[in-house]
Amino acid sequence: MKSDNRFIVFAIAFCWGLVALTGIYPGVGRCADAQDSEAEETRKFAEQGSAAAQFQLAGMYLTGQGISRDYKEAVKWYLKSAEQGYAEAQNSLGWMYANGQGVPQDYEQALKWFLKSAGQNNANAQFSLGVIHVKGQGVAQDSGEAMKWYLKSAEQGNAHAQFFLGQMYAAGEGVPQDFKEAMKWYLKSAEQGNAFAQFNLGSIYSEGWGVSQNHKKAIQWYLKSAEQNNANAQFNLAVLHAKGQGVPRNDAVAYMWANLAAAQGNDSARKLREEFLRHLSPEQLTEGEKLTREWIEKNFG
Repeated sequence: MKSDNRFIVFAIAFCWGLVALTGIYPGVGRCADAQDSEAEETRKFAEQGSAAAQFQLAGMYLTGQGISRDYKEAVKWYLKSAEQGYAEAQNSLGWMYANGQGVPQDYEQALKWFLKSAGQNNANAQFSLGVIHVKGQGVAQDSGEAMKWYLKSAEQGNAHAQFFLGQMYAAGEGVPQDFKEAMKWYLKSAEQGNAFAQFNLGSIYSEGWGVSQNHKKAIQWYLKSAEQNNANAQFNLAVLHAKGQGVPRNDAVAYMWANLAAAQGNDSARKLREEFLRHLSPEQLTEGEKLTREWIEKNFG
């Protein structure tokens, strides 16, 4: 029985929602009428020339919040806002070009808008520049340049940049491998709620990379990540509970975590769950299923 203690390492195909949409739209979760009303109000201010409203309206078109999703309209309003110097719109427009949403994919245009936004010290754009330098999109692949931009963004508190900076120190990419430095940046990101950074901190403590091995601290960080539905963290919690490492052995709790991770397609968790089904008592399995239902109701009910 092995825990999957590898770091989460991304093939950085940047997902839109990661930065540009976080916390921007107060209407998410409201009823349709409230969203429609908000869209109408936002459009009114956008048409009057408000750069902030143009940016928000573009985001509504991008996500389909209170309005029909339309990438071309999103680009139109991002451009209006960006041309007024609105830094977040410039960064967002860059990602529309990078992802080919509403416009033909064009990394040169993406780079142009990222640089304009980063020139205003926008942390999200600095992170974006780190991403494209890692991937070599529109620029030569350059880990050192990526590190420079990640650091600028991370020092402004960008949790995603802090995580990726930790990744580069952990992998020794662009810098000498340094788990203590990786841990420093993972911690900053994890404390802001980044589930991947929380998982990696759990792995560092579980394996003793650059720190004294400490299964109790590993469980603390895996738990924070697992509560955000990170399947790898859920699987590792299953293993640790089954082995009694860092916690008293509890096969019903181990089954719950394996069950939750397997439901998300984690193959290692699926195999572990099958092992539990063969070897646990009916009472333990019943308790494990009960705990699974309670966890789902608590977190998604």
